[in-house]
Amino acid sequence: MGTMFEIAGRAAIFSRVPADDIEKLLQRSSLRSFDRGASIYLQGERAHSLYVVLEGWVKTYRITPCGNEAVIGIFTKCNSFGDEAALGDGNFISGAEAVSTALILQIDAHVLAQQLADDMVLCRSVLSGAMESNRCLVHHVEQLKSHTAGQRIADFLLSLCDGKAGSCTVILPYDKVLIAAWLGMKPESLSRAFRRLKDYGVTIQKDHAIIASVEHLAQYADEDPAESWSAKHERKAERCSSSH
Repeated sequence: MGTMFEIAGRAAIFSRVPADDIEKLLQRSSLRSFDRGASIYLQGERAHSLYVVLEGWVKTYRITPCGNEAVIGIFTKCNSFGDEAALGDGNFISGAEAVSTALILQIDAHVLAQQLADDMVLCRSVLSGAMESNRCLVHHVEQLKSHTAGQRIADFLLSLCDGKAGSCTVILPYDKVLIAAWLGMKPESLSRAFRRLKDYGVTIQKDHAIIASVEHLAQYADEDPAESWSAKHERKAERCSSSH
């Protein structure tokens, strides 16, 4: 139980809350396990609970008017989702689904509201966590708007690396169709972009990505897309000239 509280306590929404206060809240929570593909809640459903991921991966998504699914969030260990539950009698603006087997802590909205009413530190922390989630979403939208497909994948792979230097091997945490949806591209575009990353020292082997140099990949991810396009065509011209 202590480990569970420790993991949940690292969620951004609880970052400023004393450990004793977090434990007081989490002791009134429920531990839930979900199989891959299981629905956690639906878009438009009453925001009855706040959730913290202890193990596994979860996606949040919206169904568009024409019936398509738009992935708007990916969450893993120590991440919270369903923050609407902290705001009162609202509804979930998205649905949530486990994309792997997942162990999740579920905090009832009424229990959370009671403690928020009595704990100003928790109020400020929850607000700070919500702002951090918004910053992450803005950063993700910025990447979708300003980065090439290859750069988006590079950013994604870098987010899975433990360090910021040297070589690194990461496990792709969920299927490539979902990775493509999260990065705003079609699965076939993802495959082509993965192949292009070979020029930057990335090798894909089934569900593993082997990164020769984290620094080199990070430099590529931060390039101006126009410079990246020019460099690609320069390399293509060099290959053509060397073949004649």
